[in-house]
Amino acid sequence: MNLADIDRILAAAPVIPVLVVNRVEDALPIARALVAGGLPVLEVTLRTPAALDAIRAMKEVEGAIVGAGTVLNPGQFDQAVEAGSEFVVSPGLTETLGKAAQDAPVPLLPGVASAGDIMRALDLGYDRLKFFPAMSSGGLPALKGFAAVFGGVRFCPTGGITLETAPEWLALDAVACVGGSWLVPAGEIDPAQITERARRAAALRH
Repeated sequence: MNLADIDRILAAAPVIPVLVVNRVEDALPIARALVAGGLPVLEVTLRTPAALDAIRAMKEVEGAIVGAGTVLNPGQFDQAVEAGSEFVVSPGLTETLGKAAQDAPVPLLPGVASAGDIMRALDLGYDRLKFFPAMSSGGLPALKGFAAVFGGVRFCPTGGITLETAPEWLALDAVACVGGSWLVPAGEIDPAQITERARRAAALRH
C-alpha cells in the first residue's frame, strides 16, 4: 500500500461525502456540485446497481478523486478498481480483503470498530483506518482512547457524524478527516443545495 497516496486523499478535504447513488444520471450533477463546493474526494458506496457506473461517470469531473465504499470482498475490490476508483473503503477488514489489497494499484481504507480490529489492521500493514460506525461504536470517547494507545494510526470516522458534530472529531490529531452522508440526502437531487452543504463542510478545517 502506498501510504503517500492515502494520506494525500485523506488530506484533500476535511469531509469525504459518503454517497448512495441510485441513478447513474445523478452521478455527474452530484460530483460537479460537491467539487464546486470544495469537496473533491467522493466515496460512492457499492450499495446500488448504479454504483460502478456512477464511479465511471464521476471520473469525468475535473478535480474529482473518486473511490468506492462498502467494498466487502476481493471481487468487489477488483470491480471498483476496474471502474476507475482511486481509493477503496471497506466497512470492516478481513484477512482475505486485506491481503488482496496489499499490492493493489489503489489504497484501501479499511473499517475498524474496536482495539482488536485496529491490531488486525496493523498486522496486515494498514494504519490509515475508517472508524465505523463511529457514533454507535463509542463515539468520540472511544476514538480518543484508541488514539492514545495506537499512536501512529490516523482515522476517518464515519457513521452518525453531522456538520454540527464534525468539528469535535476534526479537533483530534488522530483524525485526518471525517466521512459524511449528510451532504447528499436521499431524494431528488438539488445541485445548488449540495454545493452549499459542501462549502460549509469544506470550511471545517483542522
